[in-house]
Amino acid sequence: MDKDTSYMQLALEQARLAEQADEVPVGAVVELNGEIIGSGFNLNRSSNDPSAHAEIIALRAAAQSIGNYRLNGANLYVTLEPCVMCAGAILHARIKRLIYAAPDERWGAAGSVANVLQSPLLNHRCEIRSGVLEPQAARLLSEFFSAKRE
Repeated sequence: MDKDTSYMQLALEQARLAEQADEVPVGAVVELNGEIIGSGFNLNRSSNDPSAHAEIIALRAAAQSIGNYRLNGANLYVTLEPCVMCAGAILHARIKRLIYAAPDERWGAAGSVANVLQSPLLNHRCEIRSGVLEPQAARLLSEFFSAKRE
């Protein structure tokens, strides 16, 4: 199993915690030098906070962990392609690599709808790898929304 798959499994565990909390099941972990320095899952509904996406929660935890909002050299693993808000935070944090599982055809800002993370107009770019454990992440999301519709 490669490193990206191992860390994505941890992000999926975070997504399952979101599901247990009746949140949209998206999870994220931040890795730096082989160590998890931050993790999180969606908390929008329970916190009434539109910015409480898994990525934002994980980035905040990582910044607190190392005492710096610049996460130079860190990798972010997330189960769903980040939105524009999260892409902005990823760039501000100077994340080196984004690894995500499932694309987001409605809101995705890492290649699906837009590619904010590699824009030549900005002063930082982030490497992107998509599709890591995509079937598992997509199934988790589709089952969650299917149950909500019933």
